[in-house]
Amino acid sequence: MKLLKLCCLAGILALGAAGDPGASHASAVTSRQYHASWAKHPQRGYYYRTYYYKPTVDYVGYRHHYVVYYPRRPQHLYFYNPYKKVYWGRCPTQTQGKAQYSLLAEKDRKATIEEIPESAFPKPGELPPVPESNDGTKMDLPPDDLPQDEPPGV
Repeated sequence: MKLLKLCCLAGILALGAAGDPGASHASAVTSRQYHASWAKHPQRGYYYRTYYYKPTVDYVGYRHHYVVYYPRRPQHLYFYNPYKKVYWGRCPTQTQGKAQYSLLAEKDRKATIEEIPESAFPKPGELPPVPESNDGTKMDLPPDDLPQDEPPGV
């Protein structure tokens, strides 16, 4: 009888853990790609969030790029590769859940947005593969939330 009670208690605890919001967060963090929250650059006035990814399914740890939002360019989010120190593409801020991405040609990838002419960005198309991957997995777009400006004096 004691064994039956222990088994029931273990089952109840297992069901409770399955409904734990922290458990779903942990599974999201162990996925192949995810985006961190927005942060504001303290001197430059732009916002950024880190895009974490695994180039391969069995890659240990994560690599990262940055998604950058410039309030003076509110129609797009720009993707920056910190390893190569270049911007490599952009997506519209409003995608309505559709895959939309403008992948820059290698020759058009530059260290600053100001160096990239508008004409260098192709018409948005399908999402590119996860950086450095070779299995065809497409990159996820960032969440559709935009950073909120802080009130003056904060």
